[in-house]
Amino acid sequence: MADRVYPSAKPAANGTAAGGGVGGGEAVANPAFPATKAQLYGASRPAYRPQPRRHRRSCCCSCCIWTTITILIIILLVAVAGIIVYFLYRPHRPTFTVSALKVATLNLTTSSTVVSAINLNVTAKNPNKKVVYYYDPITVSVTTDDDIAVGDASFPSFTHRTKNTTLLKFAVKSGGGQLDDASVSKLRSDMRSKSGVPLKIKLETKVKAKMGALKTPKIRIRVTCEGIKAAAPTGKTATTASTANAKCKVDWKVKIWKWTF
Repeated sequence: MADRVYPSAKPAANGTAAGGGVGGGEAVANPAFPATKAQLYGASRPAYRPQPRRHRRSCCCSCCIWTTITILIIILLVAVAGIIVYFLYRPHRPTFTVSALKVATLNLTTSSTVVSAINLNVTAKNPNKKVVYYYDPITVSVTTDDDIAVGDASFPSFTHRTKNTTLLKFAVKSGGGQLDDASVSKLRSDMRSKSGVPLKIKLETKVKAKMGALKTPKIRIRVTCEGIKAAAPTGKTATTASTANAKCKVDWKVKIWKWTF
């Protein structure tokens, strides 16, 4: 009897089973084994798409542009309003002059303190026709040209009417503070000098202006007067200081937020 040879079944390539014979079906595709994570999950995961940022950038640019335009408009309106106010009212600063200064007492004690009694007159003028000034209480300090404290005083608040001249009288007295050795030596030398002691006067206050129905906020003002020389009295008679060369400078201190101009 002849031997029959049966061919061994081999798996079809690419994981497909042979569909031979009668009624053989179509080949079914199966993934290769072992399958990777990219094969299992890669097809189902959505592709990453970066979010557009053009909209955010355009919003920021628009905000910056409109903010800049708003600031420029405000500055322009303030400048126009200032020009209108200037041409309507022609405001000018008040002026101050030292009209008289008499020294009744000015000496040094053994404990290095200043004893002083000074009568000071300051003339304030309002040159404006349509501007009224309202002053807070005024403080005055008298020092030497080297800022050695001689005395201080104050003056109550007052209203400075248009085209008005007001005389401010101060009774200056020493505060009794003790001086250091260098200040004592300098002041004693000035008191012995024939030309007298060079004095400096500082007035500080706050002032508000009224122009028609318009009122400004309070502005800090400082008046500094220099060029005064006073001789220390040797007896009971007061000495009159030389004020012919005295000059007063008015400084306005405008404060905006944390900045002072």
